[in-house]
Amino acid sequence: MATKLKNLIREPLVHFLVLGAGVFGLFALIGDRSEFEPDEIVVGAGQIERMSQAWRKTRMRPPTQLELEGLIRDYIQEEIYYREAMILGLDQDNAVIRRHLRQKMEFLSEDIAAQADPTDEELQVFLDADPDYFRTEAQLSFRHIYFSRDARGEQAETDALELLAKLDGFETDTELAELGDSLPLPRAMEMYPERDIASQFGSDFVQQLTGVETGHWAGPVYSGFGLHLVFVEERVAPELPELAAVRDVVVREWRESRRQEVNVAFYEGLRTRYNVVIERPEWLEIELNIEDVEQR
Repeated sequence: MATKLKNLIREPLVHFLVLGAGVFGLFALIGDRSEFEPDEIVVGAGQIERMSQAWRKTRMRPPTQLELEGLIRDYIQEEIYYREAMILGLDQDNAVIRRHLRQKMEFLSEDIAAQADPTDEELQVFLDADPDYFRTEAQLSFRHIYFSRDARGEQAETDALELLAKLDGFETDTELAELGDSLPLPRAMEMYPERDIASQFGSDFVQQLTGVETGHWAGPVYSGFGLHLVFVEERVAPELPELAAVRDVVVREWRESRRQEVNVAFYEGLRTRYNVVIERPEWLEIELNIEDVEQR
């Protein structure tokens, strides 16, 4: 019996029902006003003007249509959360600031998302849905010899090609260290992620290394510093790790994804209770594209 109960608790359907019941409970807590007319929110022309002026002061330019629509949507969402929070009395033991009350409303829905623990099956589906996010980064081990354009001018490339033809005769790292010009970067890098290499040599340098065969000197390869002869010793391709190896990361991202889903569902449920009216300023020539609102 205990085993059956344990298996039942791990079922994704049970998690869905728990989340649904939690959202339903929040709406019950807020109260049923369905038999009354929804409250009205008016986004006045003066309010839109203040939004636009605040944007100009911060960004030193007027907002685009999409940016202004985003500001209005955010104001509507903030107003709805503010009113609902006041109905719940969330302002009684806190400083009355709208954004703080909005956050408290969002925390209510986030608590619902935190109640469910994902199964390994759910985590595997989540991992497979966005493999590039969890994929390990390509790594390289390589050595290089640097030629400075500042020191050698147009002769740098000629010198690099002449040395490339002779490199098979050099056997030791000591001999190689005496070749080329000095550069305040490592002459050898062992199993470095491509991102770290790019941060030091530049992304173009890393891109060129993708075409260099391992086990041979090649070049010249160009960077922002100058020219390089490069010996790629080992290359490890990116791969999608097993769930067990990245489980903590997948759980964290899964919870964040569920938190966002519950917040959206919670807000959309509250949004249906309000008529929203936007009074367009006379100077605003564009047509605002904001869903389910009346424009005057």
